[in-house]
Amino acid sequence: MLRLTELRLPLDHPPEALKEAIRARLDIAPDALEHFTVFRRGHDARRRSAIILVYTVDCAVKEEAAVLSRYRAAHPKDPHVTIAPDMRWTPPVADGAALAGKPGYLRPVVIGAGPCGFMAALTLAQMGLRPIVLERGKVVRERTVDTFALWRKGVLTPESNVQFGEGGAGTFSDGKLYSQVRDPRFLGRRVLEEFVKAGAPEEILYLAHPHIGTFRLVSMVEHIRAEIEAAGGEYRFGTRVDGLVLEEGTQRVKGVRTAEGEVVATDHVVMAVGHSARDTFAMLQQAGVQMQAKPFSIGVRIEHPQSVIDTAQFGPSAGNPLLGAAEYRLVHHASNGRGVYSFCMCPGGTVVAATSEEGQVVTNGMSQYSRAERNANSGMVVDLRPGEDYPDDPLAGMAFQRHWERKAFEAGGRSYKAPAQRVGDFLAGRPSTTLGAVVPSYKPGVTPADLSTCLPDFAVAALREALPLFDRKLKGFAMEDAVMTGVETRTSSPLRIPRGADGQSLSTPGLYPAGEGAGYAGGILSAGIDGIRIAEAVALDLAGKTVDGLGL
Repeated sequence: MLRLTELRLPLDHPPEALKEAIRARLDIAPDALEHFTVFRRGHDARRRSAIILVYTVDCAVKEEAAVLSRYRAAHPKDPHVTIAPDMRWTPPVADGAALAGKPGYLRPVVIGAGPCGFMAALTLAQMGLRPIVLERGKVVRERTVDTFALWRKGVLTPESNVQFGEGGAGTFSDGKLYSQVRDPRFLGRRVLEEFVKAGAPEEILYLAHPHIGTFRLVSMVEHIRAEIEAAGGEYRFGTRVDGLVLEEGTQRVKGVRTAEGEVVATDHVVMAVGHSARDTFAMLQQAGVQMQAKPFSIGVRIEHPQSVIDTAQFGPSAGNPLLGAAEYRLVHHASNGRGVYSFCMCPGGTVVAATSEEGQVVTNGMSQYSRAERNANSGMVVDLRPGEDYPDDPLAGMAFQRHWERKAFEAGGRSYKAPAQRVGDFLAGRPSTTLGAVVPSYKPGVTPADLSTCLPDFAVAALREALPLFDRKLKGFAMEDAVMTGVETRTSSPLRIPRGADGQSLSTPGLYPAGEGAGYAGGILSAGIDGIRIAEAVALDLAGKTVDGLGL
């Protein structure tokens, strides 16, 4: 198979044009092209009046070696025609079932059933290693009921919400499935293929910016659980891990202790708890697990009419179904030294309540597969620095988050309503008393307020500088009636749990820190990739083999 990149065609090209472009690129006769598949399709909208679709395709041609040799001779410096890479995943351990059948075998335990956790569990199960998944929250459909109770009634269930439960925080998000992590082994492709097997739309395999949306994620997560269980894995919901059982002297993991006092014996623990398991992080610190403070960000959710963003990005092509709802990515380096950037942009979505602790307000963004809601939203956040903005202690970032989340709770009226402010008022330095044409989507509702009371001064200054500049890049971004809703604090984990090349904690052998909560991922796809890598590391250790080349 050959891989062709940068095949550029007009937005309105006829179906046959792509096949003709492949033949033209390779300079082959019509019957020499046997078949092709689209590996990726994106778009180039730099010229809004003439948007271009950009394809990468894998194709089979007659006399492939001769075609490739002729092409390279004619175009020696052209990188856009190559041999298609082998993207198949090969299990690092072929005899997992035999390992699991040996006397004294202790099943690996995966803590957390988010994207990292369920991909780790799926990978272990597919190798025959029969993992046990411990999840503090509920099954995904029961969790959805609890989450809607907060959004519709202002009733929080601390163990079952946007952050905790089957599927993890990514279940209530835009369901973005792209990442900037280095992926030389094509593990991201494997994640996407598993998602398609579980019911995700096949287009996620080729769209440049694929997404699934919350309702489809719910069904997909259920299918993955069923596959894990069918392969010998086990789920235990409502099971919070409150302690590690460690071997005296070596600090090696010998098991985990649940909140009910049960000890689950194991010598391989995948810690995939997500970025909001604050009590778990405190437990790990008390157990002597090495951790370090990590930068994260703080800010707000900003909402505009989706039509404003579509027009600004796509011009006369706004509304074309091949383009969908427009996205954006904005970055500014403020004069006070802070970075301001858009985060987790949700086209045609809603702003949602994402707190996991009582007396606090946290915002996040979510979209359904259709991305058909009236507003676009994204995080608009400012970077934070351990040792400067809060003490350089592993748990200090969580204390910083809690402080501003409580401030937002108070500014919103102490009822889980969120404080909101018109962009025009925010830039003018005056509180909002009413909102305008842009209707905020946050549930259980908003209270017009002054967001400067629930953000650090440096963040307020950086945002006020950035918004008018973003308006120059994206017309309408600083419109008077755009709505800012606070606060966005859970952009990433505020700490990292260092691990070695074998995937194990540097201080606690047998503990495998993984995913976003441990500081090794940022989003659904990268978390899933890290889950696969860690599962491979666990399998290799169980088999007594050296961990090498996994990219940990």
